[in-house]
Amino acid sequence: MTSAARPAPRRGGWSPLGRDVAVDLGTATTQVHVRGRGVVLDEPSLVAVDTTTGRLVAAGTAAHEMLGRTPEKVLTLRPLTDGVITDSEVTEQMLRHFIGTVRPSRLLRPRTVVCVPSGVTAVERRALEDAAIRCGARGVYVLEEAMAAAIGADLPVDAATASMVVDMGGGTTDVAVISLGGIVNARSVRTGGEEVDEAIVQGVKDGHDLLLGERSAEDIKLKVGAVWPLAQELTTRVRGRDLTTGLPRTIDLGSEEVRRMIEPVTAQVVEAVRQVLDICPPELSGDLLDSGVVLTGGASLLRGWAERLRHELGIPVRVADDPQHAVIRGAGACVDNFSSLRRVLVSTPHR
Repeated sequence: MTSAARPAPRRGGWSPLGRDVAVDLGTATTQVHVRGRGVVLDEPSLVAVDTTTGRLVAAGTAAHEMLGRTPEKVLTLRPLTDGVITDSEVTEQMLRHFIGTVRPSRLLRPRTVVCVPSGVTAVERRALEDAAIRCGARGVYVLEEAMAAAIGADLPVDAATASMVVDMGGGTTDVAVISLGGIVNARSVRTGGEEVDEAIVQGVKDGHDLLLGERSAEDIKLKVGAVWPLAQELTTRVRGRDLTTGLPRTIDLGSEEVRRMIEPVTAQVVEAVRQVLDICPPELSGDLLDSGVVLTGGASLLRGWAERLRHELGIPVRVADDPQHAVIRGAGACVDNFSSLRRVLVSTPHR
């Protein structure tokens, strides 16, 4: 569908027949909420493509299982980087596959809420909107991930007092101060869980002459990763390819060594949070001494984030319940309660 033919979202309520949807198309995972059904899909934003035909071989969990194990003609890739589309054709194939899997409606094309990072450009936002339209949406509403995360974490976004959320995703970290139903100030850095994985790969390569794959780095992060010294050292056994001999080799890796490897990535996130606090109005800064900071996103589950930020900022910090689903819960709330939350959405104009 061309941009000129794009339908404008209707000004009324949401049709119960349309099974409207919310989509968090993230760098690491794609999550889909269908009105009346809740979160119906949560799979890796990963595809396997036949390079000779361009055909989609697998997507989501099935593609993740193929990571690093595919034959030469099958390429496994992530069509999004740092929260934005880098391959529009593959992204459309992946999204069409996911939407077809959940089948929101057989009668009407769904209206769709799409989550975007706070720092996304107009061109990057348009790419997400166009992908949703081409996959069958008859109207697209854009919701900033920081606002979605705050709603999903049950923060009082409508209150006159300030709430602060730090949403740590796979490719971006969004920091925002929210008051009276709007974002007062925000900052988005293109740093997230994937950069942590890359730092581990590089750290093991530099320190041990051992080459790791993406899945191995992620496994290390989950088992021993931390951003603050742990009371008890954790260790894990790591297998990779020796860069000198080319043969498989095994080493033991500890949480303290991993923490040093990922410190440059950690420091970028801490600095982004500090910068948002620095430009926060004084009245709202006082509120944050009481309400503190709430962490959301899958990357916030890395050990020690609350302790690290509490030490750096001197204000209370806590991790939200089920943080990896906070954004999609917030976007889903906008779908389920459109009339009361519509003000936080940006509709796609008729063109």
